[in-house]
Amino acid sequence: MTSSSSLPNVDLRVDPVDAVLDRVERSLQVRLDRGTVIRKRRSVGGRTDRSTWVRVERRSFRRVGAQGGNGPETAAVLRGVAMPRWHSAVSWRDENEPVMWRADETDLAVAPPVGQAALVIEDPRLPEAWWAGLNASLDALAAQRTPRVATPDTESITQELVDTTIRQVFPGAPDLTVDEWAPAHADLTWANVTGPEFCIIDWEDWGMAPRGLDAATLWGNALAVPTLAERVLAARRPDLESRSGRLMALFFCAKVAGPYADEWDPRLVPARREATRLMGELQSR
Repeated sequence: MTSSSSLPNVDLRVDPVDAVLDRVERSLQVRLDRGTVIRKRRSVGGRTDRSTWVRVERRSFRRVGAQGGNGPETAAVLRGVAMPRWHSAVSWRDENEPVMWRADETDLAVAPPVGQAALVIEDPRLPEAWWAGLNASLDALAAQRTPRVATPDTESITQELVDTTIRQVFPGAPDLTVDEWAPAHADLTWANVTGPEFCIIDWEDWGMAPRGLDAATLWGNALAVPTLAERVLAARRPDLESRSGRLMALFFCAKVAGPYADEWDPRLVPARREATRLMGELQSR
């Protein structure tokens, strides 16, 4: 059997998924509107004939073991966080590879995603109510606790991961010890927040993380739009100006400017500039 550390590359945007969707329909006793299906690298989602949404994810045994419990299901008990209501789920073990398939049925999101991708290149001009919703939800999330470990970009976040990610790009960075941890969505990109009505979707990666991870992720993915990045900073200043928040912003910049940096990425130049600022601030504190 193939080990979970050597799984073949899988991209559900191009790989066949009809058999998987057929199984989900039978198990949940629902019919998917195939014309609404959205395919991503490791997940597929679509609207159902009972006006709900079903999201199907493929996850390795390694990730299942590291987190424990399914993200959307465990997130359903969070209080004060704007998210689609969770209904039911089905999961099964793949017959050929060390992976699990999981389908979750939730309410439809109240509005479309703010961005079609993680980052935005134009200001979405979100209303004040949206920013109030963001603050209320992130504050409520941070006030709770969970045994889950967040998995941004599919990796369990640890002090070692923070050190390695930052120092391979910015070897002169000062002390990187994280001093605050709190629950985080861990994939708070512009594709996972809706607008103009605020809601957070796709909870598979949530768990404990350094304070400010979510704010830094949203801020970093707005770097191509300076006014929007400033607005995120203004909204989440307590997080982003904490020591941990600055580390998470530097962590994000290191990912953008890392060994596989894309010279055409509109976040690259501002990320390098912001990294210099952040290291100076961390050094002076």
